[in-house]
Amino acid sequence: MSRDLIVFGEDWGGLPSSTQHLIRRLSEQRKVVWVNSIGLRRPTLTMNDVRRAWRKLTAKSVPTAAKSEANLPANFTLVNPSTLPAPRTRFGRNIASSMLMNQLLPIIEKANLHNPILWTSLPTAVDISDKLGASSVVYYCGDDFSKLAGVDHDTVAERETELVNKADLILAASETLYTRFPAMRTRLLPHGVDYSLFSTPAPRAKDLPNDGKPIAGFYGSLSEWLDYPMLHSTIEALPDWHFVFIGHACDEAKTLAKHDNVTLMGPRPHHELPGYSQHWSASLLPFTDNGQIQACNPLKLREYLATGRPVISTPFPAVSEYRGYVSIVNNVDEMISALERAGQKQNNSHQQAAVSPHTWDARAEKLADWLDAL
Repeated sequence: MSRDLIVFGEDWGGLPSSTQHLIRRLSEQRKVVWVNSIGLRRPTLTMNDVRRAWRKLTAKSVPTAAKSEANLPANFTLVNPSTLPAPRTRFGRNIASSMLMNQLLPIIEKANLHNPILWTSLPTAVDISDKLGASSVVYYCGDDFSKLAGVDHDTVAERETELVNKADLILAASETLYTRFPAMRTRLLPHGVDYSLFSTPAPRAKDLPNDGKPIAGFYGSLSEWLDYPMLHSTIEALPDWHFVFIGHACDEAKTLAKHDNVTLMGPRPHHELPGYSQHWSASLLPFTDNGQIQACNPLKLREYLATGRPVISTPFPAVSEYRGYVSIVNNVDEMISALERAGQKQNNSHQQAAVSPHTWDARAEKLADWLDAL
């Protein structure tokens, strides 16, 4: 009988993370109690942080919607915990873990979990990891938290060290992350792809520019890790191209809107993305070269490849596996040349075939074997 799961991840919903993709599939054979984000940094005095902290402190530890409305699996309990985000002191950590334990134990008892495994994608869950009745701990590491923007690096690094020492199994999403952990307890689990969603022809999104001009597109977080100087120069050099960006935009990303051929669309639901990426001329991965990108394995890479459309990327380790199908560019001139070539290309079935075995279903099947061996 498969063991059930207590999962500490990000807030369920929105663009699905790798954890959401995996846990949704694992929940077909096991019960899951999913605990929404307990935070990776202390809130600042910005209005956005104050609102988020208030929501976390006053949250109700129950599902906020029916399973059908929240698109939840049948074996799934979603918890919105009331907690202190990423406390730094031992006193604060004890308060936060006690708050969580008092909320979660009754829910876990009601869920009647079978020999549960505690899975966390957040190092800050280490303080509660041995208080919820789980006999095994799994740490899923999808990012280099010491380099990740928007987290308390010292606090999270300390918690991660403690968690690595406690974990029975460590899952690393990239080769770079894999090398950081004890080899005997670590498995490499690269991101997968919903191949059917991104390879099956989808109707063109109605708000995608459709005047016959080529389109370069990007979706995801428009954050500080994009190479904005390269983007500005490329956009200026190609006035007959459209540049479409889908996702939440940071302040620097918003400066792209000064160009007449740029469209900042804001976020779109994950299942609607093929209606864009299948119909633009090239998909972009214009990252800067920093520690976070060196350790990343972006979900969108395989999603882009599954559409069959050309992919253009700056260099980073995880893209090397698909070097034969991705145009790697190091500067503006190479980006411009790659786009001009991409504008003439048809769909590439070979690049689709290269990612077709790497589905989330296949990743989850391998993962289930590892979990059941604990």
